[in-house]
Amino acid sequence: MSTEETSRFVRLRVELVIEVDDSDAVTRAALRRIADDTDLPTGERAQIENAVTEDTAEALAYLIDPFDLVSEVPGVELAQASWSSEEIDYDPDSPDWDLGDDDVHDEERDDEGVTLG
Repeated sequence: MSTEETSRFVRLRVELVIEVDDSDAVTRAALRRIADDTDLPTGERAQIENAVTEDTAEALAYLIDPFDLVSEVPGVELAQASWSSEEIDYDPDSPDWDLGDDDVHDEERDDEGVTLG
């Protein structure tokens, strides 16, 4: 495939399972970041503070920013991002948590069955 035929855009899918050992520390960090955000309107600030105080997953979603993940990668610019978080029941031994399983089904293959990208 020539350079003209390839897209400049790449969808990067990342799924993380995070174990929270200290939810109060996560909440405090989120509240500090909110307090430091001078561009945040007062009404929105109160809503976000309430959300991160009530839900550790919301606090994590506020702390983890996709822009931060790619901002120092040379030659790339974040075009669009969305993310969410939720508390889950996690069993690392369960076959339901095989993160690599989706990759097999989502791989793009050429006419000869060779995996692309």
